Amino acid sequence: MTKSKAIIYLIIFFLTAGLVGYSAFIGFGGNGGSIENIKLGLDLAGGVSITYQAVGDEHPSAEDMADTIYKMQKRMENYSNEAIVYKEGNDRISIEIPGVSDANAILEDLGKPGSLFFVDHNGQEVLRGTDVINATAVFQTNHMGNTEPAVALTMSMEGARKFAEATRRAAPTREIIYIIYDDEIVSAPSVQSEITNGEAVITGMGSFEEASLLASTIRIGGLRLELEELRSNIVGAQLGEEAIASSLRAAAIGLAIIIIFLVVVYSLPGVAASLALLLYTLLMVVLLSVWEITLTLPGIAGIILSIGMAIDANIIVFSRVREELATGKTIPSSIRSGYKKALSAVVDVNITTLIAAAVLYMLGTGPIRGFASTLALGILLSMFTALFVTKWLTNSFYAIGFRDMKLYGEAKERKPIDFIAKGKLCFAISGAIVAIGVVFVFLNLNRIDAPFNLSLEYVGGTSTKVVFNDDLTLAAIDANVIPYIENITGDANVQTQKVDWTNEVIFKTRTLSAEEREQMNQMMAEQFAVDVDLITAETISSTISAEMQRDAVLAVLFAMVGITIYIWFRFKDIRFGASVIFALLHDVLIVLTFYAVAKVSVGSTFLACMLTIVGYSINASIVIFDRVRENMAEMKKKDTLKDMMNKSITQTLGRSVFTSLTTFVMVFFLYLLGVSSIKEFALPLMVGIVCGTYSSICLASSFWLTLRKNFTPKGD
Repeated sequence: MTKSKAIIYLIIFFLTAGLVGYSAFIGFGGNGGSIENIKLGLDLAGGVSITYQAVGDEHPSAEDMADTIYKMQKRMENYSNEAIVYKEGNDRISIEIPGVSDANAILEDLGKPGSLFFVDHNGQEVLRGTDVINATAVFQTNHMGNTEPAVALTMSMEGARKFAEATRRAAPTREIIYIIYDDEIVSAPSVQSEITNGEAVITGMGSFEEASLLASTIRIGGLRLELEELRSNIVGAQLGEEAIASSLRAAAIGLAIIIIFLVVVYSLPGVAASLALLLYTLLMVVLLSVWEITLTLPGIAGIILSIGMAIDANIIVFSRVREELATGKTIPSSIRSGYKKALSAVVDVNITTLIAAAVLYMLGTGPIRGFASTLALGILLSMFTALFVTKWLTNSFYAIGFRDMKLYGEAKERKPIDFIAKGKLCFAISGAIVAIGVVFVFLNLNRIDAPFNLSLEYVGGTSTKVVFNDDLTLAAIDANVIPYIENITGDANVQTQKVDWTNEVIFKTRTLSAEEREQMNQMMAEQFAVDVDLITAETISSTISAEMQRDAVLAVLFAMVGITIYIWFRFKDIRFGASVIFALLHDVLIVLTFYAVAKVSVGSTFLACMLTIVGYSINASIVIFDRVRENMAEMKKKDTLKDMMNKSITQTLGRSVFTSLTTFVMVFFLYLLGVSSIKEFALPLMVGIVCGTYSSICLASSFWLTLRKNFTPKGD
């Protein structure tokens, strides 16, 4: 690269960064910067709250209520992945949709749940919506060999019988069966043949979005219960502005410290990486707004992980460049060779995490999809900035005259540390910690009837609506009201929501006894002069239903299988994949032990925390195994597998420690400056970061050696 070309490239970079920064914080066209237009979830910005009541005199069954809640949750995902649905009392269902300020528009679009019918051309009823078990948008191949969107229907046994009879009559003349929802025809497919197995496909969709809308309409229209609107409100953020402000302060401080660290440790390449990291941050802000990704606390977790990965890729590359410089190569040659040798590790780390993000998005619900969206976006950006922008800047700096070897550093030969010799001791320590976790799980079952300190999202609780005399801010409520409530409940897990344009505040707590409800009323009257007659309390269900928990578990399991298959394919050895999964499971168990022992609340951030730890654990192990793969190809006869493994761990030790340190710093400041709910997320995450580094260095490698000695696949 010539000096003049390098100057042009640097000018282009700074102009681009300036434009992106202007778009992020100021914006074009008078609409404000992207940071002001990012869609925020209920926990950060509030939204619409709508309560429905089941129609009829008798109380609906728990089964019907659970089925209705799950289908409503699926329907709400058309508005936001972060919408929540839960039971209130015995016959009411509440939904909360973030980022929406017009309850009437939502109600009009939703229509009337439980009013779907399939009708033939004569107006005779063929099916009711309750005969349809599920409706899903899919892609299928038509008779021309082209892929087209469609809606797949699965019917109950009774529905299959009725539909078989209807299609038998309609098939000869290809009659239309109308799907009527809320007194309107939403689809009119013609019958092509008799359908006897209870599974049908509706074709003719113009787009996958159209198919998704029809599928969700059929699901909500096919609810077992007919619902009518009881009330609707605009509610404020659960965490409030202070949570956002503290998170931004923590992120800014963390980034500043990381930039200082990169510059001090890696000199000129560290400057290039810092500039690329700033561009990454600005692009993330802009794309979150452009792609309308709803940002919640779990989403922030995904961004934290992706920032760690952006730093990780740079550290992997810089370590390689320094190793090349130590062999006597020139700086340009070392940069080219370093990036080439680091490419496989960087790609493998990012692709495995992308696999996890893709599976979590496709199979997950609610906060899990939000986490997956921000994580995937962050991964793509981090790969771009690390592999292209940083390299581009480093080469440009060299071309304009920064050619002193001291500015690039040189790796020092380290004597391999015998980590493998401590393998048995590490297995014993980890086993003892997990055993302690099992003991505390049983103790918790005896004391609190649950293995962990489950929050409202998992076990439900009591929702108390209080009408204050003044319009209190969330900050004032947190400082003055919450301590009194925590004193009554003996539990710090209290959620607060304000109803906009009123003095009403909703407090969600663990389930309160009749005596505790009376104490709550008395406290509100004595301390805040609240009219007790205006206080109402209702029992509410969990917002993370059993079906959502099942979907989350399945998503994680499928992600683990996908990662194992990818590593098997890339490393040509399933033992590498098994070792990565072993380290991953170890980290999950250790963090679960921490939850059990420390009794940290297991709430909506729990899944985000565990998923972040999973992604982090995978990365650290893959980097080590990538070096193992390389060193195995260069092994000499006198070398043993143990020596080779110790050498590989030692060579990547700097990366493991530095990446953990920089990510830990980001999370630490979230803990230090965050509100209570953010602290509950950050504390276990710090444990997971330390644990992930330990397991990758001390356990995964030893486990691979054990498999290598005792399990030999065919053809090995």
